[in-house]
Amino acid sequence: MLSEDQSTYEEILTIPGYECDANLHWKPSAFLQHMTAAANAHIDLLGKGYQALLDQGLVWVLSRIKLQFFRFPRVEEQVTIRTWPKTIQQKLFFIRDYEILSAQGDLLTAATSAWLMMNMQTRRLVPPSALQLNLPQNPSRHALDEPLEKLTSPANGEERLRLRAGYSAIDVVGHVNNARYIEWVCDAFPIDWHHSHQLEALQINYDREVHPENEVSVKVAPLDGQPDAFALAGQNLTQSTEAFTAAVSWKDNPA
Repeated sequence: MLSEDQSTYEEILTIPGYECDANLHWKPSAFLQHMTAAANAHIDLLGKGYQALLDQGLVWVLSRIKLQFFRFPRVEEQVTIRTWPKTIQQKLFFIRDYEILSAQGDLLTAATSAWLMMNMQTRRLVPPSALQLNLPQNPSRHALDEPLEKLTSPANGEERLRLRAGYSAIDVVGHVNNARYIEWVCDAFPIDWHHSHQLEALQINYDREVHPENEVSVKVAPLDGQPDAFALAGQNLTQSTEAFTAAVSWKDNPA
């Protein structure tokens, strides 16, 4: 549903069981999948949608995202996803914010994100000045009024995962889907940890594409002076590049 001035999009969703974890909470990767779908739906309604861009050989790619989790919705709970484009930064980044609200209107999650436009054939970034998108802007409206800062790769991280980018990880752009990285971040912590903790905040910076069959090592290190906070990095061993960096903080799971 579009707002009257078309600047904001909302949709209502009932959380399906297959997107929930053993605690009956909505998985963080599912948040991102539905937030991305809501953004695409918004742009479609503005006439600048996914297929129109694809016809020009262009595609949106997520560069950075930061989420603050206040409460995780549970299986079969009804939520509203609200999103709006905010502004363009550094002549390259499309900033878009999100809110997820309960049926009673309580704020469950707030997020801010930075998107880039990429030419699918050349894999080069396309500046907004070369496009005629004319998206609405809401520069003073913040879901999460925090910067999407550069993250530092942990110097002495412990390898928690080593995996291959197989069929299920690859999306229509031909690289690992952005939500899959959040699955990797969550999988870097053992199941017992997830039983006793839940995410409080997450930032992930997508540094380099991961292509099919690439091997990735995910390392984790605690952040100094911050209990239950960790830095992560994904090293693309096949390409000898850094695929992503992330920072997470956890809180006790209220169960």
